Amino acid sequence: MHDYILYGAITLVLSTVFSMGGAGSGIALIPVLHFLGLDFTVAKAVGLFAGASTTITSSIMNIKRKAVEYAFVLPIAVTMLLFAPLGAYSSSFINENIVKFFFMLLLFYSATMMMFGKKKALFSAQSKLTLLLVGAVVGFIAGLLGVGGGNILIPLLALLGFAPKKVAVAVSFVVPFSALGSFFTYASYVPLDWVLLAVVALCAIIGGYIGNYLMHFKLEQSHIKKIMAALLYLLALKMLFFLTFP
Repeated sequence: MHDYILYGAITLVLSTVFSMGGAGSGIALIPVLHFLGLDFTVAKAVGLFAGASTTITSSIMNIKRKAVEYAFVLPIAVTMLLFAPLGAYSSSFINENIVKFFFMLLLFYSATMMMFGKKKALFSAQSKLTLLLVGAVVGFIAGLLGVGGGNILIPLLALLGFAPKKVAVAVSFVVPFSALGSFFTYASYVPLDWVLLAVVALCAIIGGYIGNYLMHFKLEQSHIKKIMAALLYLLALKMLFFLTFP
């Protein structure tokens, strides 16, 4: 019971802070849960379930508001749905320290994009083939590392010249489904505590609502993103330390 309260409280805090910054908390939740004693693969599954629980609402809302441009999102969604479970399944055949190393790189990358990234287009590459390739690559990496993929997809699509508003809607649409695809793949070969999953998912949803509510108080999102980036840098450095000195 003590562990459930601890994990739930941490999820609540992280989900609140990250939702205030307009991002999912899974990328921070996974290493924190692992440092607290959860198996790394189990932590990935828990993070995916929590992330899907908080983002699927926004996906449904965008569909109801008819804000989804299906010609744009479907090529990404289809390939992410195919390749995210493949990445998750591949994780079982790859040395865990290698996966942790790439997760550490993702932490550094995400923190740097939050702290310094301007997300300006470097070139224009907006064909359907580009979208299919982006979905496949991001989906596989996201499944392998146990994240929804939004933190990879958003800056990548922005660099390819896609409009920020279109990107935001697309990501909110595809991420929960790719996350669930990866989660069920992990659940097929990793024993999971379903009570823990329910506690973490509930706290993630509550934290998301609290964060969205606090955003209405005109808090400086740039300051919040710097706090988020600092946390991700600390988690990345801690992972690097444990990988270097096991």
